[in-house]
Amino acid sequence: MTSQFPKAISPLGEDFREKIISDPDLILDDLDVMRALVSANESATAENVVDLRGMAMDRLEHRLDRLEDTHRGVIAAAYENLAGTNQIHRAVLCLLEARTFPEFLTRLSKDVADILRVDTIKLLLETRVEDESAALNRLGNVIVTAEPDFARTYVTFGRNIPARTVTLRQVTPETDLIYGEHSDDIRSEACMMLDLGEGRLPALMLFGSEDPHQFRPAQGTDLLTFFAGAFERMMRHWLQ
Repeated sequence: MTSQFPKAISPLGEDFREKIISDPDLILDDLDVMRALVSANESATAENVVDLRGMAMDRLEHRLDRLEDTHRGVIAAAYENLAGTNQIHRAVLCLLEARTFPEFLTRLSKDVADILRVDTIKLLLETRVEDESAALNRLGNVIVTAEPDFARTYVTFGRNIPARTVTLRQVTPETDLIYGEHSDDIRSEACMMLDLGEGRLPALMLFGSEDPHQFRPAQGTDLLTFFAGAFERMMRHWLQ
């Protein structure tokens, strides 16, 4: 005599149940469903029982979240770096198209400022000759003249330390010599020391921004170093 046990009745529909049994990855790959299952399991576990499996899954889930955040951060940084590279390349090409020195300076103050999205650009040239200073100032408001050693003093705040090629900082300028009436609006700046060649005094390129977060000391300077190097070579060409 044989006995037959009744088949267990599942609250799930038969088709749905068979689909899960045949392809359990449908459940395992759904993070929200897995969270619900783990939560249900934990609620059914006695309070004095340590669920090591649940703890391990929580840790794995947290690690996955961190990895996803890191992944998104890396992609965002790569995109931002690519966009910055394109901007610098466009700015350099724009300057190379200038046919005269006045056009070169106009492109610098207007077109390049728009491409790089800065509020103002200034080119500070050191000079010992008063007549030369007056002649340079007549070339446009992008040029600022100062006495020798002003550039290094401005970048280092007067400290006896070497001036870096590129200095990024959040600052309100203490002097209106460079930015003039807009000095009170500048909240961050990029300062690029320029070598104009043998026998010439140093120069300083400045990008000023009203956004205090546009230029910060922790930012990378590779792209601006490239721009400063390209600009040096163009200036040497015009000054020949």
